Amino acid sequence: MNGRLYQLAALLALLFLSQAAVAKSRTILAFGDSLTAGYQLRPGEGFAPQLQKALRAKGRDVTVINAGVSGDTTAQGKARIAWGLQGLKTKPDLVIVELGANDMLRGQSPATAKANLDAIIKDFKARGVRVLLAGMLAQPNLGATYARDFNALYPALAKANKVALYPFFMDGVAAVPGMQLSDGLHPTPKGLTVIVNKITPFVLRELDALPG
Repeated sequence: MNGRLYQLAALLALLFLSQAAVAKSRTILAFGDSLTAGYQLRPGEGFAPQLQKALRAKGRDVTVINAGVSGDTTAQGKARIAWGLQGLKTKPDLVIVELGANDMLRGQSPATAKANLDAIIKDFKARGVRVLLAGMLAQPNLGATYARDFNALYPALAKANKVALYPFFMDGVAAVPGMQLSDGLHPTPKGLTVIVNKITPFVLRELDALPG
């Protein structure tokens, strides 16, 4: 009898600890450009609020902070990490780094973008923040050589820095009718819903990998 009671108590304790781990409050920083910022969208329609809603619907106690700045290149993102974090009440547990699209659209060197992103990843890691890198793909009109070099930088960075990679932030949205604004670059609210649905499993894996 005592053995059964001990087993029951142990099981209840395990369930309690598991639930506590799942319910632990987490902060996610969405660190990017206009794709993250929610360009021309109303409050609640952007990436951060939609991701927060999706994660909370799965029972996660999370706050997703929008740290997207329209027009930002990787160099500008690198330059604002310190002062951006200073304004937060708590250090984020996880950062989603979504940068590089503006470098690509301006035809800037993939090698320079890679170096900047490498510095960004290392900076966040040094601060104890887990990193999920969101990749981007070059537009075809930039040529095969540029596309090859640019597209390869994200997987290479993820491997070198041992961070998770979401291969293409605009997956399911780029060049899909109704998923982008009239400029053909930025996602509509519906497009961002697609992005959030696709990236959420990656975010959940990173949340689960965080120390208790």
